[in-house]
Amino acid sequence: MQDQTLKFLLRRFQEAGISPNHKLGQNFLMDQNLLKLVVRSADIQPTDIILEVGTGTGGLTVQMAPLALHVITVELDEQLFQLAGEELFSCENVTMLNQDILKNKNRLNPEVVAKIDELRAKFPDSDLKLVANLPYSVATPIMTNLLALEKPPKSMTVLIQKEVGERMMAEPNTKDYGALSLWCQCQADVQIVRILPPGVFFPPPKVYSAIVHLEYRPEKRARVKDLHRWHDFIRAMFFHRRKFLRSELISCFKNELEKSDVDEILARMNITPETRAEQLDLETMLALCDTSFALVDEKNKMK
Repeated sequence: MQDQTLKFLLRRFQEAGISPNHKLGQNFLMDQNLLKLVVRSADIQPTDIILEVGTGTGGLTVQMAPLALHVITVELDEQLFQLAGEELFSCENVTMLNQDILKNKNRLNPEVVAKIDELRAKFPDSDLKLVANLPYSVATPIMTNLLALEKPPKSMTVLIQKEVGERMMAEPNTKDYGALSLWCQCQADVQIVRILPPGVFFPPPKVYSAIVHLEYRPEKRARVKDLHRWHDFIRAMFFHRRKFLRSELISCFKNELEKSDVDEILARMNITPETRAEQLDLETMLALCDTSFALVDEKNKMK
């Protein structure tokens, strides 16, 4: 397999009569050393099932296939899917899917999930890992939905917009801290491996990118009593970012708790009514979520 340099890609695009689709966020990483860094950061083992979203021209896929048990690579663009198929035809452990990874913003494509489950059942000792140059417009829903799976990937090593990576690992009292930070950090260790300038991509995006690595930690997720409730709760707490926490709680539980109930919860946790969600760390937010829903459940039993 020839390295997919800019010259190589331009020639292949010209032969196929296609060009990168900006609407689909197609930006191809040209630096082979950086592609190798992505692969090294993913720590691909012979027992790993790799999920790649955005096959592109197969440049990353072909580097991962010899290292992995199997690669499932998903490409929405039909022309790129065909182009990548010509490059990957000799890779016997690669399954190519010409589909959208998402059914909608809040749900993964069931057909892709079924293929993942099929391989996991066939190889019960395998680990699933996401390794991908993700289209920026769908990077967040892809990763958040994968973390919502009953068995999420063991790790995610992705090329995404730098700003999104910073939000994933943000600390309280910073502008980037929010629901995405809490959703990732309650389940995984998050690390920015490398910041990448626009010029290493073709065509160059308008923003900086980052190689981000998430390592799933089951012991972290075990602290979350109800993942679905937690997801809805943190989204509600940051829906109006500058609102006081009391107002957000009243809005979130408007049909289930009285204002006096919310005041009781805040007093019990020594949180002032003027506190904002962005000021509370992960442990406090988890406790606030559990306390709030415990009171909801208690009141429902009394009805």
